[in-house]
Amino acid sequence: MSKHHHHRGREEAAPEEAQNGAGNVSEKETGGQTEGQNPAAEGDSVSPGADVRANSAEEGLVFPESGVETQAERPAECTPEEKIAELEAQLAETRDQLLRKAADFENFRKRMNQEKQSAIEFANQSLLLDLIPIIDDFERAIQSAESCKDFTALLDGITMIEKRLSGQLDAKWGLKRYNSAGEAFDPNRHEALMMEKSPDVAEPVVREDLLKGYTLKDRVIRTAKVKVIMPENPAAAEEGEGGAE
Repeated sequence: MSKHHHHRGREEAAPEEAQNGAGNVSEKETGGQTEGQNPAAEGDSVSPGADVRANSAEEGLVFPESGVETQAERPAECTPEEKIAELEAQLAETRDQLLRKAADFENFRKRMNQEKQSAIEFANQSLLLDLIPIIDDFERAIQSAESCKDFTALLDGITMIEKRLSGQLDAKWGLKRYNSAGEAFDPNRHEALMMEKSPDVAEPVVREDLLKGYTLKDRVIRTAKVKVIMPENPAAAEEGEGGAE
């Protein structure tokens, strides 16, 4: 009985092993198919997170590598009150900067006006410093004349002072004195204070300087006061000039 039972147990075990073998074969076949499909998947360049990205795209999310922040990383929008407060702070800062610039400009303007006024007031300082020694010379000449009563010495001293002053003004400041006697009358350089007629001239001529004229760097700053000789017959003189032309 034991033998029969053992033989029967082997017969019952055989179908189970056959089933297990069939299961193993199906698993191997399935595994082979899976392994055969992996190269195809790699050849199609399907990333492991394709499904995740597809779902994320449907939800409106963008991954960080795309250069755009995700909804979780995106900062929260400010409320209108916060925006108004921020703009007011910026406006106050801008107003403060504007007031500072305006104050700086006003100080600069005042300083420039002061410097300009100072330059005008002291523009002739160098000239006056050159005139002070001439005043000293006049004082010494006066003191000498009071003590010795020598007219010739006083005249010589005054002549020397005048030459020194004229030379200094000419050499350093460009002030020149010009003579007009014998020149043709020029209203730009001469002012006629006296006139007389003469048959010896065909056009107005300066006969005498009553007051010398002066130029500053070739510009007439004071015309010469002169006596002028006029022709006796101006019409004849004009006809003579016309015929000569």
